[in-house]
Amino acid sequence: MYKDIFLDFNGTIINDLDLCVELLNVFLKEQGKKELSIDEYKHVFKFPIRQYYMDAGIDFNIESYESLAIRFIRAYQPRSMKCGLFPHIVDTVKKLKEMGIRVYILSASEQNNLLEQTNTYGITKYFDAVLGINNIHAASKVDIALDFMKKSEIKANETLFVGDTLHDYEVSKAMGVDCVLVSCGHQAKDILDKAGCRVINSVADIFSVL
Repeated sequence: MYKDIFLDFNGTIINDLDLCVELLNVFLKEQGKKELSIDEYKHVFKFPIRQYYMDAGIDFNIESYESLAIRFIRAYQPRSMKCGLFPHIVDTVKKLKEMGIRVYILSASEQNNLLEQTNTYGITKYFDAVLGINNIHAASKVDIALDFMKKSEIKANETLFVGDTLHDYEVSKAMGVDCVLVSCGHQAKDILDKAGCRVINSVADIFSVL
């Protein structure tokens, strides 16, 4: 039985897939490149983001990655407040808490941006912690997670991480915890299957794992 569950945010809790595809296609159209369908996006998306942009067709000779990243966040952040959450997220978290499981958000998003989103959606109060990147010393959400686990005395063998990308699987391995991936997010199921861990449709299906 798991005592602690970490949930990724983008593509796992918040349904921002359509917005991210739309913003990518704005960049591709500006560069005169072929726009991608949602399915094509879910097969090309990956970490690091720089590589995903290149695989999608973005030419950094036309506009730098740094410039695109800034433009993306400026466009994404305000519009993300209207994306909506995946169905039954709040009910699922409530039920997990009733089972005595502590539930956290773990995201590579900047802490203030992340809290703006969770506060806007009114879900901050349902989580035991909302963990984003908030200082220059944290290289990734792995660092944040490991530090938090140590301070909170969380045992890796009693912990589960739920995300929507192969990168999340890699994060779980670095944390030393079990992983479940959801196919409703930013990568296609056939991509996620390569991780070799359990793949479910959404967080609401987590009870089939528990």
